[in-house]
Amino acid sequence: MLTSLHHLIDCEWMLEAYRLTRKDGAPGIDGMMATDYEANLEANLGDLLARIKSGRYIAPPVRRHYIPKADGTERPLGIPTLEDKVAQRAILLLLEPIYETDCGFHGS
Repeated sequence: MLTSLHHLIDCEWMLEAYRLTRKDGAPGIDGMMATDYEANLEANLGDLLARIKSGRYIAPPVRRHYIPKADGTERPLGIPTLEDKVAQRAILLLLEPIYETDCGFHGS
């Protein structure tokens, strides 16, 4: 039975997740830009990892932004914080090979 995989994630894993995370997007609700996060990268990633492993990590609310459409309506866009993007990427890196291999699911 597969119950927990967080023990597979370590500091190097988080660094790779950060490296693969897009850093030029708009900031989330916390206003944190990649350059700010990088100023204390190891400590920030270590803290994020500790919160994920302990179950204390709670994704913050997304920042709502509306993009105008050609027909005059607006499309809502949710912008997560940089840290939440890193957490999502770390979990994606962990789960993607499992589901692609075990289930044969390829998102079609």
